[in-house]
Amino acid sequence: MKKMIAILTAAVILFSFAACGGDKAPEATTNTPTSTAVSQEDKETTEAENEKFDYDAINDNMSSPDGKYEIAFVTDVGQLKDKSFNQGTWEGIKRYAYENDKSYKYYQPAGGDSATDEDRYDAMKAASDAGANVVVCAGFLQGTALERAAREMKDTKFIFIDGWVLKDDNGEPLKNVASIDYNEEQSGYLAGYAAVKEGYTKLGFSGGGGGTNAACCRFGYGYVQGAQAAAEEKDITVDMNFSWEYGSSFGASAELQTMINGWYSKGTEVVFVCGGAMCQSVFAAASANEGAVIGVDIDQSGESDTVITSATKGIRESVEYVLEKVYSDDWDDIGGVQTTLGAKDNAVSLPTDTWTMENFTVEEYEELFDEMKNGEIEVDRDYEKGLKNDNFPNVNLNII
Repeated sequence: MKKMIAILTAAVILFSFAACGGDKAPEATTNTPTSTAVSQEDKETTEAENEKFDYDAINDNMSSPDGKYEIAFVTDVGQLKDKSFNQGTWEGIKRYAYENDKSYKYYQPAGGDSATDEDRYDAMKAASDAGANVVVCAGFLQGTALERAAREMKDTKFIFIDGWVLKDDNGEPLKNVASIDYNEEQSGYLAGYAAVKEGYTKLGFSGGGGGTNAACCRFGYGYVQGAQAAAEEKDITVDMNFSWEYGSSFGASAELQTMINGWYSKGTEVVFVCGGAMCQSVFAAASANEGAVIGVDIDQSGESDTVITSATKGIRESVEYVLEKVYSDDWDDIGGVQTTLGAKDNAVSLPTDTWTMENFTVEEYEELFDEMKNGEIEVDRDYEKGLKNDNFPNVNLNII
């Protein structure tokens, strides 16, 4: 196996198999792998090599001589190159396929942002019919279609990013589905804490999915918790606009840009945008008002000069890790169980090499991250119960 895959495997080998709660997600099957934690040096090596890798140099539309494609990707809503969730997933797939001589293809469900469960199922079936050994499905909206596809296509393996354990007709976990989710609340916490420590006192959060996407909800909830912690330490009160308006489709829109432009013009200094291509509207509003933006999922600093940092999660690395399980005959480690990645796995972070903050230092960030990794800082994950003004005495939370 090539050097990069060895590094990536090391970077995420300590996974936590834990229950994924919420109304939409059934209780997960769990187990605990035996391994040692990845070192900070390994984490920095992986991040450095990821920065150097030219993902765009790998063709998005490869041609397979036999018309078969071993690794398939069924996209979430939004564009393939959304500078966020879809793109991070796709880059992990392309890189693994490229470095391991595998054929690959992506499928965007018919209907675009209005895709139905039938559209998603059709895309999964088309991938399986085209010879896919494994189909990677991004986003919680895939759940219903994926459960149907996995029940019917038992010889095809599925990777459910931002998903939960799916069940067969007897209520047992589908062993041909590997479900991956993240402690986004931890990444959001790091972003909110950093923003307040940097000196921002008027914050904003603009989320995708209309408040129904669990990952976006956890990012936003963690962001408020981090801002609260930093504001309490500084003995100050900060203001925060918190909204799901105009983000239900995760797409850029004139309405979203107008709303965020209004925030900036009335004093908002930094906005955490969480929801795929909708970031383009926030970037435009920030540019017009000399405002700042916090990106999401992947390092978005290269997309706009307004990005001061990004609340990231290891999408690329986790996809590569699971694909390696497929081809190393270790699928039983992850099939039919929930894999949740967080700070303890070095799977959430702020990319310090590219941030533009001046007052909150890298050393302070690393100390904060270590406390989170060691369990000294616990970030609440239950956004449905916790996102209330009474819980944040140092944050004037304006939920829109």
